[in-house]
Amino acid sequence: MILLTSLDSSAFILGSAGLIDYFIDSNNAGKVVICLLVVMNCYALSLMWSKHQLFKKVNTKNARDEKRINDLDNIFQYDDALFSGGGSPYLKICSRAMAAARRTNDKGSIRMNYVENAIKRALSEVGEEYEAKMYWLATIVSGAPFLGLLGTVWGVMDAFGTMESGGATIEHLAPGVSGALLTTVAALCVAIPIVFAYNGLLGTARSCMTKLENFSSNLADRIEIEQQ
Repeated sequence: MILLTSLDSSAFILGSAGLIDYFIDSNNAGKVVICLLVVMNCYALSLMWSKHQLFKKVNTKNARDEKRINDLDNIFQYDDALFSGGGSPYLKICSRAMAAARRTNDKGSIRMNYVENAIKRALSEVGEEYEAKMYWLATIVSGAPFLGLLGTVWGVMDAFGTMESGGATIEHLAPGVSGALLTTVAALCVAIPIVFAYNGLLGTARSCMTKLENFSSNLADRIEIEQQ
């Protein structure tokens, strides 16, 4: 076991040393591309973590506030002052809907179109919050491979462009080509994990929006039924 661990550690160190050598052998364009990919990867990781934390917090607060709202004997007992301790999207929608529900017409009945429009506006605002900056993940996923391909093509072109007349040996081309291919490897290492995480986050956002729409529909029905 100790021997296998030592061999694995040695292989990792040698592999890391090889990657460093490839980076050193790459041209300036390749180094710039790899540095850009590192920055993009760091930003994507921080964005994915913040989105994961957002959805986790939102689901917890929504579950808590949905129970509190359902416990009301009548929806018109709702008051923002009764629901302190951090607002959730459910509370935001309920607050907007109840504010619109209290705007009655001349006969004292509720204008449900006011309520529905208020709910739609609140849903749009929450949806924008859920999907904020998600386009950056899609941009990184689609742009990173092309950026890596650009670095590879540029590096290979540079390697062949420096060949001396009369031919070149594999020893002459290998360092430049390996350095050029490193950009494609780096781009794929950035794009592949992010595409899975992006699809997962997108699915979570859509699930949260579906729950919001169902809650909003039930809220509108409750307002219309309990208005008397």
